[in-house]
Amino acid sequence: MRVIFILTIGFLFACNTQKSLETSNSKMPSPPVYIYKTVNDYLVNVPVILSEDKKQIVSYPAPGDLMIGSKLSVPTKLANGYLLDNRGINKNVAFLNYSYSEYYNLKKSPSIEELKSKIKDSNPLSELYYCGKKSDFKNIEKELNKIIKEEGLKKFKKIK
Repeated sequence: MRVIFILTIGFLFACNTQKSLETSNSKMPSPPVYIYKTVNDYLVNVPVILSEDKKQIVSYPAPGDLMIGSKLSVPTKLANGYLLDNRGINKNVAFLNYSYSEYYNLKKSPSIEELKSKIKDSNPLSELYYCGKKSDFKNIEKELNKIIKEEGLKKFKKIK
């Protein structure tokens, strides 16, 4: 009898734990969506984030961070020369001389000094828009292309 009671309590706890996990996962924050244009073609160049004064690198990926599933996380090409960020850039982005594939194949992350020496452009953006959260879209690429083509970018927050 005691064993049945313990098993029942264990089963109920496991069910409640699963429900809690499902509930907490559904409330996970959705990543922000940024689209942008650059002053030159940096489509394959790895982005890093600089400090406000653009003197320090404050964020950079490890080589393994460049994969999403089985694909490199290069930006998605959109209509009219816009790019959909897949890495997590912001207004302080800089691009490195490393391509995504070169950087991904490095054995370890470069030092900050090496990364600084590899900055190709520390002011690469000509435009940057915050478009909400990824969860706001059903088919992000299709919806953004439609908005871009219909001159609807004014509905988004222009950062640059």
